Amino acid sequence: MTHGMRTDVHISPEGRRDWRDDAARYALLPLRIFLGVTFLYAGLDKLTDSAFMKDAGAGSVGDMMRAVRDSSAVPALVDLALKNPPGFGYAIALGELAVGIGTLLGLLTRLAALGGALISLSLWLTVSWASDPYYYGNDLAYLMAWLPLVLAGAPLLSLDAVLRSRRRRRTGGYR
Repeated sequence: MTHGMRTDVHISPEGRRDWRDDAARYALLPLRIFLGVTFLYAGLDKLTDSAFMKDAGAGSVGDMMRAVRDSSAVPALVDLALKNPPGFGYAIALGELAVGIGTLLGLLTRLAALGGALISLSLWLTVSWASDPYYYGNDLAYLMAWLPLVLAGAPLLSLDAVLRSRRRRRTGGYR
């Protein structure tokens, strides 16, 4: 099975290519930039916040986890995080950094997007689960935003596209 981009082209009556074709080709780019910058910022914000990476205290990951434990959908995930709150904080922050960098560069984009989706899912099931109504919690929206990138990757303006192009030239065809 081969995968590719749309090949049909809208031609205007004047013989020019239609703007809709370019818009369709670049449709995921704003989402990719937004999610990449947001996750990069989130990771850096956690790593540079001296209070966040502590077991206890105002603004600490430990206190946050203890506060959401009883209202989360999966308390076992929170209990796991509470075994070593600073370790969990570093894991989330470094995961967000990796996801943000991979998404912005378009390197292993589907894997980065899957990582972003899993981070968002875990935060939705723990931290923002009790949001009422549910749409006040942003982690579910982030989870849904990652899914198009999981499915489509980064076909344009990405290191994945460059690597795919080099692979095609070397093999002389589609791969």
